[in-house]
Amino acid sequence: MPVSTKLPHSAEEVPPGTPVSDARQRSYRSYIGDKDVDGVGWVYTVSSRSMLEDVFTSVSLKRSLERDPDSDAVHHPYVVGRCAVAGAADIDAAVEAAATAAPAWAATPLPRRLELGRRFRERLLARWDEFVDLLVAEAHPRTVAKWELSCLLQVLSEENLAWYEQQMHAEFTHGERRLIVRQLPDGVVCVNPPQNAPAPSAALAVLSLMAGNAVVIRAPRSVPLSTMFLVRELVAPVLRELDAPPGTVNVICGKPVEVIDRWLTHPLVDDIFYFGGTEEGMRIQRECVERGKKPILELAGNDGLVVWHDADLALAAEAITESFVGSGQICMVPNYVVAHPAIADELLALVVERAAQIRPGYPEDEGVLLAPVRRSEKFFELLARAVDQGATIACGGRRVELDGTPSEAGVFLEPTVVRVEGLAGARDLDVVRHETFFPLLPFVVPPAAPDDELLDLVLAFVNANEYGLRNSLWSGSEQVIDEFVRRVHNGGLLKVNDSHIGFLPYVPTHGGTGLTSGAFGEANYPILKTTHVQGVSITSGISPRRAAFGH
Repeated sequence: MPVSTKLPHSAEEVPPGTPVSDARQRSYRSYIGDKDVDGVGWVYTVSSRSMLEDVFTSVSLKRSLERDPDSDAVHHPYVVGRCAVAGAADIDAAVEAAATAAPAWAATPLPRRLELGRRFRERLLARWDEFVDLLVAEAHPRTVAKWELSCLLQVLSEENLAWYEQQMHAEFTHGERRLIVRQLPDGVVCVNPPQNAPAPSAALAVLSLMAGNAVVIRAPRSVPLSTMFLVRELVAPVLRELDAPPGTVNVICGKPVEVIDRWLTHPLVDDIFYFGGTEEGMRIQRECVERGKKPILELAGNDGLVVWHDADLALAAEAITESFVGSGQICMVPNYVVAHPAIADELLALVVERAAQIRPGYPEDEGVLLAPVRRSEKFFELLARAVDQGATIACGGRRVELDGTPSEAGVFLEPTVVRVEGLAGARDLDVVRHETFFPLLPFVVPPAAPDDELLDLVLAFVNANEYGLRNSLWSGSEQVIDEFVRRVHNGGLLKVNDSHIGFLPYVPTHGGTGLTSGAFGEANYPILKTTHVQGVSITSGISPRRAAFGH
């Protein structure tokens, strides 16, 4: 029986703004001003499992479909869905739609805008399995995908929503005056999520929307489907329920340079929320400042984890091996460890033991933490350079196949730990100084010294980090904990005796200092970062002269 060469449904068969999908394949056009907009071509998502089973068929499928979208290849079981590619006119149209919507949405009362967070959370829970499956199709191991979405639940918890409301609007009485300190939206916020976690990162735009901004989101061209799903099927329907004006949220798929460069030059863009590499992020920061736009940067991390001699070593080792979640391709995992010399050998043995239990596998399999690693040649360059500079390999260092067998053709990398002796020259090693974005963890052991002296050296080492996303400490000493809390000044988050990657209410989830978030780096609450403070004083019957001059 012949089968239609079109994906299920067409945009012409459904009302504008309705996502086009079925249980197996999804098809999304650009979403601009609450309308489906044709693009200049299509990009296709094939399942990540296909890359492990038959990489040649997987790659050739994508290429053939992008050349001929009506070919029968669209029905191959590896094909998950497609997204339209936006042209230059569409990029501008999305900004203009947001600019048109922004004033009316900003004027919507804050409690109603905050309702977006509650309803989005409900929809996320209702569509949980679908969302997880899409992330798995884009190569997120199922366990990691569930963690990513659970983090969103925390970001939008009732505790956080109440805290956001307190931060956004505060009122005081001063004599005969009513004083208000409030956060006002910046206007049009353009969001560029990263390729490694596009949809969970793009979901932070919900907080910018709650602040009263209108938003344009770029779905990465290489992995657009989950981001399109997020906007089209979770965010946009809630905005319609809240009677938000058309254009409050827009989503397009395009190449990063083309889209961001148009955002930089567009007079209606107020903020650019950029996730990505440090070098490109710093360029965007410079160009934003030159053009009077606000840069909000989430760049590389290089998180430090310190273990003191009185720590619970078993729990510390558990936190350390969070470094290998997603093969280390997550910005907020531990990137280096500093271990007190008195317990370094014992702790390293525990870490090596736990690392050996982390295995590759198909992304849909429960418990799998490792993801395939592209461009792994850089991993081996960094590892070889570290060894040349005196580091020793404690475990790992090889490519492995799906079943964990070492192989030169393997697409996974073993969890790898290298031991580095001493603090003085440790930051001369690239693997210590910079984020590697691989499952490659330096384990730094300072020289033996009295604890007071050693604590000073370790604190100076942590503070000397050019990056600053998260830091964490493991210690049973209140004195040591107090010293860390008092003296560690970089990073957006400091965690003590806790999961390094876990999310919590009230405290920030992202942001930091130095090369992590640029010159304006600090803890990043998107609802605050995409707004600005305004003070208001309201009174009547007071003499201006008396108010100004006191007589």
